[in-house]
Amino acid sequence: MRPIANLIWFLTCGFLNGLSWLAAGLLWCITIVGIPIGKQCFKLAGLSFFPFGKEIVYEDNGTISLLANILWLLISGIPLALEMAASGVLLCCTIIGIPFGLQQFKLAKLALMPFGTRVERVHVF
Repeated sequence: MRPIANLIWFLTCGFLNGLSWLAAGLLWCITIVGIPIGKQCFKLAGLSFFPFGKEIVYEDNGTISLLANILWLLISGIPLALEMAASGVLLCCTIIGIPFGLQQFKLAKLALMPFGTRVERVHVF
């Protein structure tokens, strides 16, 4: 079921979400200081393209993560989170769109604090 959900996701809203993360990553990579933040954006673009079957694990990585999250939030996090939250609300208007809307909300939360996270595949037995 996950491959079908990922394909539908990619065709409906995942492509645009992934492009948003890629654009943010490219903008961050313009400066030398922003390259680590840009690399994280590229990793999260892959998640945004195909989110089903993956889980986000939040960890406490200390001061550097906190500072990166604050800088990220002020410059890029709020617009990305608003874009994904608005898409999630629209998708949740239909019963069929609810699972996709929930994925949008998961990505909106990630857009607010992407540093100190890792993506894991969900294994179902």
